[in-house]
Amino acid sequence: HVNRTPCSGTVEEILYKPGKFLNASLDKASEDNERNYYKIKDNNGNNIIVVQIAGLVARRIVCETNNNQQLKQGDRIGMIRFGSRADVYYENYEPLVKVGQTAISGETLLAKN
Repeated sequence: HVNRTPCSGTVEEILYKPGKFLNASLDKASEDNERNYYKIKDNNGNNIIVVQIAGLVARRIVCETNNNQQLKQGDRIGMIRFGSRADVYYENYEPLVKVGQTAISGETLLAKN
């Protein structure tokens, strides 16, 4: 899976956490699995958190971004080899997707400010 930034902004922090390799669809995977956090400050001063979560098979997170890097919406920030998942956390945005909807990286708008 290629992971892209959901917004334009600046990478403020990247934090890698080692962990297990449970099935990425399990809720426990968000806290127990190997993961990489990106804190991005958008152009309006809001913080967006993107978390790459390794899965049962993936076991390889690739970070292609650096601290203080300027990003444009849709820019590639990294990838997770052989699948898994990415979580996006935000405030002050209105969701545009629904629970269970399939999102396509770089194409599906997740939320609007």
